[in-house]
Amino acid sequence: MKDLMGMMKQVGQMQARVQQMQEELAGMEIDGQSGGGLVKVTLTGKGDVKRVHIDPSLAKGDEVEILEDLIVAAAADAKGKLDTTLQAKMQEMAGGLPLPPGLKLF
Repeated sequence: MKDLMGMMKQVGQMQARVQQMQEELAGMEIDGQSGGGLVKVTLTGKGDVKRVHIDPSLAKGDEVEILEDLIVAAAADAKGKLDTTLQAKMQEMAGGLPLPPGLKLF
């Protein structure tokens, strides 16, 4: 019975840490870029696009397709950085507990 109580306490602590991490994520911004910084995309900690910056030199009618590709690449860069940050935070939150690959806590 004592082990069960200890485990329940650990679960409660983990839930509190997940809640805290979700609050931190709400205020987090991750920047991604492509084209040597000509296109930048900012994501929220939840992965929503918050801001897109396009260097004016790319605003040419005949280069729209390139611009579209650069926006997609910048968003992918930001998403990769966000995933890396989330994985690190989950490892930190788990306090050294081994987490299975691909585990999504939220």
